Amino acid sequence: MAQLIADRRDIDFVLYEQFDAEALCRHANFSDFNRKTFNMIIDEARQLAIKEILPTLAEGDRDGLVFEDGQVRVPECFHRSYKLFVDGEWNALTAEPELGGQGLPCLVAQAVSDYQLGANYAFSLFGFSGVGAGEMIEIFGTEEQKNLFLKKMYTGQWSGTMVLTEPEAGSDVGALVTSARKLPDGTYSITGNKIFITCGEHDLTENIIHPVLARIEGAPAGTRGISLFIVPKKWVNADGSLGEPNDVVCTGIEEKMGIHASPTCSLSFGGKGQCRGLLLGEENRGMKVMFHMMNAARLLVGAIGFTSASAAYLYALNYARERKQGRDLEKTFEADAPQVPIIRHPDVRRMLMWMKAHVDGMRSFIYYGALLLDRIKCSETPEDQAYHQGLLDLLTPVLKAYCTDRGFEVCSEAVQVYGGYGYTREYPVEQLMRDVRIAAIYEGTNGIQAMDLLGRKLGMEKGQVFMNFMGEVSRVIQSARAFEGLSELADKTEQALNRLGETALHLGQTAMSENFRTAFAHATPFQEVMGDVIMAWMLLWRASVAAGSLEKLLAGLDEDARRKKIDTHKGAAFYHGQIQTATYFINSLLPVTQGKMDAIMAADPSVVTMPEAAFGS
Repeated sequence: MAQLIADRRDIDFVLYEQFDAEALCRHANFSDFNRKTFNMIIDEARQLAIKEILPTLAEGDRDGLVFEDGQVRVPECFHRSYKLFVDGEWNALTAEPELGGQGLPCLVAQAVSDYQLGANYAFSLFGFSGVGAGEMIEIFGTEEQKNLFLKKMYTGQWSGTMVLTEPEAGSDVGALVTSARKLPDGTYSITGNKIFITCGEHDLTENIIHPVLARIEGAPAGTRGISLFIVPKKWVNADGSLGEPNDVVCTGIEEKMGIHASPTCSLSFGGKGQCRGLLLGEENRGMKVMFHMMNAARLLVGAIGFTSASAAYLYALNYARERKQGRDLEKTFEADAPQVPIIRHPDVRRMLMWMKAHVDGMRSFIYYGALLLDRIKCSETPEDQAYHQGLLDLLTPVLKAYCTDRGFEVCSEAVQVYGGYGYTREYPVEQLMRDVRIAAIYEGTNGIQAMDLLGRKLGMEKGQVFMNFMGEVSRVIQSARAFEGLSELADKTEQALNRLGETALHLGQTAMSENFRTAFAHATPFQEVMGDVIMAWMLLWRASVAAGSLEKLLAGLDEDARRKKIDTHKGAAFYHGQIQTATYFINSLLPVTQGKMDAIMAADPSVVTMPEAAFGS
């Protein structure tokens, strides 16, 4: 079952050959680690995921949640696994050890997440949501708040949430009506109702810490007047002990298409007038604090899209190798010809190659985002830190949106590989497809990510950050030209990159003109083509690394011997596969991306000029 969660060979390739994770150990922040310790941690994570978390996937989906008298009971199978998860200190791998973490590089922690999220992300969210809430307290909280909350949240003894959405204030957060009133003791009385709160109520942890957006009485309208408050489910006394239950009540849970074991809650704060919270950060600066968590959460959600796709692809690949159906194409009319595994059929191979190209590209993209976090932390100068922070800020909306969109499409294609069986609950791809669909909506819908990319990110530092991104891609293109057989792929990637730059400039200028509505109607297509170019970048990068390693394995062999070794040697087959995958994507899919950029450049205004009535009755 191990290979049906994540591909360990590919993880090692990205970690050590593409991104040189060992180089991080030369920095003081990570000097206690080496490749051996990295591998030991990943091995243990893999074992926990296979033996304990993966079995909860289907069982948790079948058993679901129980909501009764304002309380939520999670599937029984979650309790043992969560205890092992907490006891193994898997919750906050990148946090400092004195706070309950392990101080691990984000790049290596992402490899651990491949297994945790890939096994059952609905389960993993119980721990990860507490880490996200804890990071806000670590960065913006007072020393007293850090002492009260951090260690128990980072270790998973307490969990957390993100409390933004209201019935009339979803994406438009500034329209919220939840209010806060300062009390004589310095705490705040919180009153309001929130919806769509992941892990908002459950029985896995003894306390749940809610970061709640609210408006202090008399504060300005819109987002400028929003503050953030720490609202525990149970009040935390000054000595860290638990006090009385706070006036926080779960009023219901959503019946959803997927993630049936993840409680999506409606919460009432202050229904009895007794809800108290602590101000986190400054008054009226709550969105600044919350955006830190949201950006981190967007990286996590992008990883959810990717890991779901990775698992679905590996299931489909395994099924295609085992399922016998039909004859070889050249023996179609031979009645006595034996049935063959469906991986022998060209169209099945096409589906698998499409899936593999995106899964491989997404893994590298996700890991690159994690590497940028490490480089920010390890930067020696403010300029170096700003450079990597700018790249991460630019790529975050694309990473979140592209990986969740393509993640769902890969899962859908996996169902197609299975045929009718894939549509049944007998096989896991049906659940993976249902579960991953929410990821494109989580943490700001993908359309909002596209608006952020066009409206804010492309113009950062007068476009210099986007130029830095293009420079990073160009470096890989230049290095690829050194390898025989990759020069043409490098040329095609460069053409797509240059066209992307022209498209970004054109769209950015249109967004600043009277035709801005037309520009924003093309924001999502632009986000998609930028993601495609990033896939070509990552796959070409992989192919460049693989080409050098493959040539060493094949050195001195004639053509027949080279082909034989590729067919029989696992290492040679792996590296050859990297080159073939890049070739497929750049030759077969990137031309479609070029066509999409032509359409964006044409800036057809039909979407915004069509009368509303013409859409239909």
